[in-house]
This record gives sequence, structure tokens and C-alpha cells, in this order.
Amino acid sequence: MKKTIYIADDEQNIRELIYLFLANEGFEVSSFSSGDELLLAFLEKPADMVILDIMMPGTDGLSICTKIRHISNTLIIIVSARDSETDRIAGITLGSDDYLTKPFSPMELVARVKALFRRLELYTGSNSQTMFSIGNLNIDSLSRESYINGQIFELTPTELALMVYMIQNDSRAISREELLKNVWKFDFEVDTRATDDVVKRLRKKLNNAGCIVKIESVWGFGFKLTVEEQ
Repeated sequence: MKKTIYIADDEQNIRELIYLFLANEGFEVSSFSSGDELLLAFLEKPADMVILDIMMPGTDGLSICTKIRHISNTLIIIVSARDSETDRIAGITLGSDDYLTKPFSPMELVARVKALFRRLELYTGSNSQTMFSIGNLNIDSLSRESYINGQIFELTPTELALMVYMIQNDSRAISREELLKNVWKFDFEVDTRATDDVVKRLRKKLNNAGCIVKIESVWGFGFKLTVEEQ
């Protein structure tokens, strides 16, 4: 089945350009001039991915991202003309899986969309291991469900993929570049700070949920999993 993508952007030329490039790649695309319209459509029929502009009439893209994330773990990409550190971190912290700054190449957006879907398929494929455990954290990548001490623990697709990869490689430190290549599936140069934003968000969630698994920073390199003694 075709992957479905919803786009919300109040700039018609950008909306139509994104629509054209994604449709040409075989995706089933629906576009909306506001986040509120997209949210209504999503509540009626969820999409596999949502692409949101930040500044739109009515509810802004970050708020729409938050509302969708409360009810779904669908993939979310934020696009914005605002290139401030605060906006970028806010987008990732609120649960988006990627953040692009305008102006961007439509081909780069297509590449990132494909990378996110490839990553999701990798961690939910029936031919690979689907159960992962470390400390008091258990992940079923096939059902995309996670548990801490037997209690449901919500992870976004990016967070789930990151944790699965780190569990698979928990005996060593993993570089930011390796995470971008093998978790984000980016085969092009991208800002490695994206990993830091997701890790920062994930650390807080793990700690608040009482998880004894910690993501430690390896200065100037990347990250490593450790299990806190109880």
C-alpha cells in the first residue's frame, strides 16, 4: 500500500511543490493550508507521515505537532523559515522526527522522507529481531510498543529506532555520525546536533519513567548506554 503523507503550509507555491515531488515518488499526498485543517483530516483518517510548517493561520505547527504526538506515533517533519536554535530544539523536543529550514531543496525533503520510512521499516520488519531488552526497558519493535517495569512507555518512531540501535550496540560507544547513518538513514551530510536534541528529550522521558537505563555522553564523540545499579 502507498504511504500517505499530509502537508500543511500556508504558502501555496511551497505546498504545491512539496505535493508534486512527493506524489511523483509514489506517495499518496493530501495538502492543507492550515494545521487545523490537517488535524481534522488526521483525526478522521491518520496518515503515515505529517509535514508541518510552523507559522500558519490558526494553530501553529508546533502546537499541531504536540496534539498529534499525544494521540499518535506517526512520523512528523517540521519545516520552517525560522532558523533559530530555540525553534529547532522546540520542534525536536515536542516530538518531531526531523526539522528542515526554508528554503530547502525539494529533493532533500524527499530524501529525508524516504530515510524516515526506511528506518521505520527496518525496525518493524518481520525478518529481523523484534524483541529488545536492557535493564527494566523492553521494546517490541514489531508492534512499536515499549515498557518500563511492565508499564507502557510511549516512544516516537525516532526514539524507538534510536533505542533499538543502541541496545543492539550496548557494548560500545556510538558516534553521532553512525547514528545519523544507521538510525536516521541519512546518506547525505546533515547537522549532527539533531542527535543531541533527540537524546536530550529521551533522557528526560526515561528518567521521569523510572528507567535504570541511561544514555551517557562520550565527549566529542557520541553516546553509550549504561544500566544504573539498583
